[in-house]
Parts: sequence; structure tokens; C-alpha cells
Amino acid sequence: MKVRVRYAPSPTGLLHIGNARTAIFNYLYAKSNGGDFIIRIEDTDIKRNVVGGEQSQLDNLSWLGLDWDESPDKGGAYGPYRQLERLDLYKTYAEQLLEMGMAYKEYKEGSNKYAIRFKVPADKEYAFDDLVRGTLRFQSKEVEDWVMVKDNGIPTYNFAVVIDDHLMAITHVLRGEEHITNTPKQMMVYEAFGWDIPRFGHMTIIVNEKKKKLSKRDQSIVQFIQQYRELGYLPEALLNFISLLGWSPSINEEILSLEQIIENFDSSRLSKAPAMFDVQKLAYINKEYVKKLSHEAFVELCTPHLAKANIDISNQEWVSDLCLLLRDRTAFGAQIVTLHDEFFHEGFEIEQDAIEFLKTEPQALNVIKRFKRQLSMSSFDAADIKESIKDVGKYLDVKGKSLFMPCRIATTGMLHGPDLPKSLSLLGKKTVLNRIDKTLEILENMS
Repeated sequence: MKVRVRYAPSPTGLLHIGNARTAIFNYLYAKSNGGDFIIRIEDTDIKRNVVGGEQSQLDNLSWLGLDWDESPDKGGAYGPYRQLERLDLYKTYAEQLLEMGMAYKEYKEGSNKYAIRFKVPADKEYAFDDLVRGTLRFQSKEVEDWVMVKDNGIPTYNFAVVIDDHLMAITHVLRGEEHITNTPKQMMVYEAFGWDIPRFGHMTIIVNEKKKKLSKRDQSIVQFIQQYRELGYLPEALLNFISLLGWSPSINEEILSLEQIIENFDSSRLSKAPAMFDVQKLAYINKEYVKKLSHEAFVELCTPHLAKANIDISNQEWVSDLCLLLRDRTAFGAQIVTLHDEFFHEGFEIEQDAIEFLKTEPQALNVIKRFKRQLSMSSFDAADIKESIKDVGKYLDVKGKSLFMPCRIATTGMLHGPDLPKSLSLLGKKTVLNRIDKTLEILENMS
């Protein structure tokens, strides 16, 4: 039997990390087993549906690198793929259950409108072999008769999902652990019609670094795929990171292409423990992918973020040099703006540990004064600035930290940073000389 899995989002908002993971794991399961990956839209919660919600889901999944075999936009042999276009189907099967005595009408008081409830069998056990958790058991006495169809004719999730999954020949259902308690209700419908029950797998929750369940109100973590796109993360990196949230490959590698992930994907390696969203790990993975970009592609990644921050990008050579200078420190596109601002800040200040270094370095004042003199005569390209530093060293017979640290601190205010000659050429002569003057003033006030 061909494996068929589905991702069935509600068009109620942006694609969340948790939902993206569900889609990715279903996709990986299908592709690693030579199966089909279907997208179905569960749009029956009309009040919460948002304009563009469906397209946003599809766009962001496509951006991540996923493709699908059937969907509202592609069609397929098992459509329609939106629940609101399938209402007649749900009505037909609900009426069958009423005729079979396995459901009953519940009239709204003072009205001829009614909901339909499923009649839960007495003293029955529902057990299933979960792909992630092994055998799970539920007793029917723990479940009350539940609403299948609301009094407005719209089916509830637990009823519609069974009809859809059966008619679309879904063989495996991978979803979040919050659906575990829905499973016995769904099994009741499968058994009522005598249908084969798909294999269920319930993935663990995603938690933050404090081990608390990821909440959309948690401001410490960016949680929507669209936001990562806007911040200049790379789709391949984000897909790589999300695939490791609750799954571990058998090979000792973390940087994996989509092809490698598919090749190594094994549902038996889905974790039973909550998956921790490690912000630092995401930054590391994305940075590894950024490193692989050509210089041109890196400039292309960063330029829109510089423009959005109202940084002048008219001089393409300057932008290219800036990107080259800050590349090693850039984990994602928008970070170039933060690094630029740290570097080009107008209010020049010297870090406290840098001041302490200047206090204890006997040649610091002489180095800075001589450096200013050399720079005043410099053409101010990177090569000339590099020669100026060497000339200071020769003139004062100073080298190593005693030479380079005072030069860096006096011009950047920091002990560490990117290549100094290239940095200073980008800052410009006027800014650099003004910073040196301010540093000399600080040193003279300390003495």
C-alpha cells in the first residue's frame, strides 16, 4: 500500500514553527517511503479564518523547500481539498450514522436547529500503536458523547478529519501530541463505518530554553516562518534546524541538505522527549549556510536590510566592502544592520575593558598620537592604513598587542572587531581622526 500523508492547516494566520515542523515531518515520512504528501485546508472555523491565510501557508512551505503532490492549488484525484467545499460529504456520512443509531440529534432549546452527537460505545477500550510512543490505551467511559456536527451544519474537527482522511486514502497521520486525546474519538468513527484506521504518530511538544512549552506569547523566540524570511534567514538552514526538533539522524551530522535528511529520515528516531528550541543552535546552523554563499549572494542577502534601515546603498563598492568586512560575524541577513550600527555609531565611546588596557599599556599614548599623524597623511585606503600601522610600529619599536590594540581602541572603542584597515577605510578619514581626538582627550583626562 502506497504511503499517503497529509498536512492540514487552518487558514487562521501565519505558519508557526510548530506547524511547519508537522508539515516537514509528514513530507519527510512520505518522501523517505516513496509516498505522497497532501495539503488539505481545514477552513471550517470561519470566524478565525484570515484573508490570505491559505496562500501564506503555501508560500512559506514552498519557501522552506517543500513540494506536494495534491492540494487546493494543484488539485488531485481526491479533491476538493478545502473542507468548506466538502460539506455535502460530511452531511451524507452524518446521516448514515444517525440511521445506524450511532449518533443522535441534540436540539437547540426553543429551535428546530440541532447538533449531532456521536454515541460513545459503553465499556470499550481503544488502543493504538503510536509511531512515536508505542501502544496507547483509552477507555470509552473516559469520553462523553461528543458533537460531530454543530447546529449550523459545520462538522467538528474530530468528525471531518476522519471522513477526509478515509476518502483521501491517508495511511499515516503524524501530528502534535495535543491530538492524542482526539484519537479515540476518531477511532470510533472509523470503526462505526468499518474503515481501516491509519497509523498515528504524535510528536512531542517544542519547549523553550526554560523547558516551557513554546507559546505564541513568548517574545524570546521568533516563532513564525514569515518573520524568519523577513530577518534574512536562509530557507535551507531553517528547514535543517526544524527537522532536528524532535528527530535525530543516525549519522553524527547536524548540517544536512534536504536530500540527506530524506535519505536518513527514520520515524523510529523521532524523540519521545520534548524538543528544545535552541536559539543559538539555529544561529549556528544558519551561519554555516551563510558561509557557503558566494560573496555576490551574501551582498544580495544583506542589501535589502541595509536599505530598509535607511543606510545609503548607492555606492555598490562600499556595500560590497562592508559585507566582506562583516560577513564572518553575520548569522542572518538583518544582523548586518546591527553590526553596521555597532561599527558606525556616532556617539563614540570606549568599552571599559579597553580603557583598562590603555591605562596599563605604557606605550598606548605614544602609539595613538603617532597613528593619528600617519593617518593624517594617508590616502585612507585599506592598504595605506595597514602601512601606517606598520610605520608606527617601526618608529616606536612597538609590535603585537602593544601596537595593534591602541590603534583599534582609539578608532573603534573596542578590543576586538573585524579587520582594522578595512574597517577604518569604510569609516572614513574624518570620522576616524575625530575618534582618535576623543580618545586622546579621554587619556589626558585620566593622567
